[in-house]
Amino acid sequence: MSMAQAPTQAPVPATLTTFLALDFGIKRTGVAVGNRLLRSAQPQATIQAEGDARFARITERLREWQPDALVVGVPYHPDGAAHENTMRAQKFARQLRGRFGLPVFEVDERYSTTEALASGAKDADAGAACIILEQFLRGIE
Repeated sequence: MSMAQAPTQAPVPATLTTFLALDFGIKRTGVAVGNRLLRSAQPQATIQAEGDARFARITERLREWQPDALVVGVPYHPDGAAHENTMRAQKFARQLRGRFGLPVFEVDERYSTTEALASGAKDADAGAACIILEQFLRGIE
């Protein structure tokens, strides 16, 4: 496979206003919610589940927040090259699209956990999801 580069963001329709962000991890998935108007995100409890149990927890969050779309952090090497966790996060994004029928936007999440820890986040995964979502919100019109 050639060196994959971080995704370029597709235009985000103005009708999409509320977003649920997910920072995918094998054992834990950070969660944040936010909206286009405020361009800010709030951390939510991290999902500590794998496989189908993870999707059951995501279903609960979708019922609670009723987002218009999902945002998934996709990790890359510092030089932009893809790695094993890049592929896992992209597969997760595809599964979300298939299971829930919502638009899913992928965001380059390099250094989001490091940034969350540096800012004093109590829950690094939820903090990273906030950073991912705020980065996404800053990038849309």
